[in-house]
Amino acid sequence: MREFTQGTAWWSPDGRPVRADPADQDRLPGDTWERAGLPAGVRLEFSARGVRAVEVAYAASPPSDTDSYRNAPPVFTLLADSCEEAGTPVPARRGSGTEAVGIPSQQDAPARAPDTPTPPPGARAQSAFDSPAAPGSHVARIELPYPDGDFTLHLPETLRPALTGLRPVGGGTIEPAARRPRWLVYGDSIAEGWSASRPHLAWPALAGRALGLDTVNLGYAGAARGELASAQQLASLQGDLITVAFGTNCWSRTPHSAGLLHETTRAFLALVRQGHPGVPLLVLSPVLRPDAESVPNALGATLGELRSAVERAAGDAGAALLPGGGLLESRHLVDGVHPGDTGHGLLADAVAAALRRGQPWTAS
Repeated sequence: MREFTQGTAWWSPDGRPVRADPADQDRLPGDTWERAGLPAGVRLEFSARGVRAVEVAYAASPPSDTDSYRNAPPVFTLLADSCEEAGTPVPARRGSGTEAVGIPSQQDAPARAPDTPTPPPGARAQSAFDSPAAPGSHVARIELPYPDGDFTLHLPETLRPALTGLRPVGGGTIEPAARRPRWLVYGDSIAEGWSASRPHLAWPALAGRALGLDTVNLGYAGAARGELASAQQLASLQGDLITVAFGTNCWSRTPHSAGLLHETTRAFLALVRQGHPGVPLLVLSPVLRPDAESVPNALGATLGELRSAVERAAGDAGAALLPGGGLLESRHLVDGVHPGDTGHGLLADAVAAALRRGQPWTAS
């Protein structure tokens, strides 16, 4: 099963993908560890030959109180090349459903998920389809739009599923997708995917697909304040590119002065560099938050001043910098803090362009 899973960093003892090192849990803040249990960006990727549907066996939990605030519904989302890209007419699809173990499969028609945005030149056009998921032990039947091709299946993240099986239905074969350059993305709730309508529309997922990367999402909602334990965990992972995007939660949730955030960011990047001395490193400074830009926090720092502190630290570390302050407008924020699908698309475009500029790696 694990050979089909991409976007993973670590595994829990009960077989769930987690986004922080279980062996190092005691050094992490509680809010970071809680968010690490959500499999943001984790997905199944496979090549099918002669397959009309696949079944995914999983055991899932009800959404936590925090997860209930996410905008993404509990569904599996299948990404497939558009029929023009695949070169195959799309046949009529039977319904996809969720089958509780020992209970006949539902045959409700799959809902069309929000499609991926218009891809940049050279990227594949894809369509997305939802299939329902639920807490408990189930087998989800996922209909494929055509029998031969490459597919990505995003998980019902808020249910934190443990995946126990993947198999073709009615003949044919599936094989794990080819491995791609690995991109490690550390950040806060916006990196985790709040408030995109589906996991595949979060900016790390969008940019990773555009560049042909295996995105490992290490975004922690309400956390990611540059904890040095997280930097050391990041340094321990294999990675071909790294992006660091934090600082917003240092304005209010855990107030930092500009000086403190500058030194924290310098130390964080230095520890990351110890594990990845030659890996391209991009720092994305905090994006727009209108209520914080010019309002001092408990230690007297505005978000504008904190953003400048992060950007100075990136320069000190010799990292590439993408200034975040001008990438979004207020209309792109669904709650004044988190971007919706359009905002995530804009961030993905900007990050992908920054990663393309002068980086010593080859996108697939």
